[in-house]
Amino acid sequence: MLGHTTEAEDVGQETFVRLYQSLNQFRGESSISTYLTRIAINLSLNEIRRRKRRRNLFFSKNESTIENVPDTHDLKDQKETNTLVQWGLQKLPPKFRSVIVLRLIDGYSTEETAKILDLPVGTVLSRLARAQMKLKEILTPVFKGELSL
Repeated sequence: MLGHTTEAEDVGQETFVRLYQSLNQFRGESSISTYLTRIAINLSLNEIRRRKRRRNLFFSKNESTIENVPDTHDLKDQKETNTLVQWGLQKLPPKFRSVIVLRLIDGYSTEETAKILDLPVGTVLSRLARAQMKLKEILTPVFKGELSL
C-alpha cells in the first residue's frame, strides 16, 4: 500500500510491535494473519494520511508538484511493468488501493478481504471493480504512449 519506501519498512516493523503489544486483546474471532493484516492496513492508512498532511504543508493548491515517476521508455525496454503498476497503485485512493492489494496482490479471497477491512462483501466487490477501472484509466495512457511522464 505504501510502495517500496522506508516508511513501508517502518510500518512493517511497527505492525509486529503492535501485534506483540496487543496479543492479550486478541479475541480469536479471526485468524492471527487476519488480525496482523488489519494492523498493517491501519498503520498504512495512517501513514498515507501523514503523507497527505506533509504534502499539504509544503505545497499550496496552486503549485504543481514534481512527482517521482518512472520513465516509461526505460520501463518498457527493461520490462519493469511492475514498477509502473506500483506507481499506478499509489495514485489510487487508499480505500481502492487496500482492496486491490489484499485481493489481487496478496491473494486473499473476497470474504477474507471483507473481514480484514471490516466491510460487507458487496462493498469489497464494488470497490474492486471501481479500483480496477481507475487503475486502467491511470495506466492506459502510459502504455499507449499518450502520456509523457
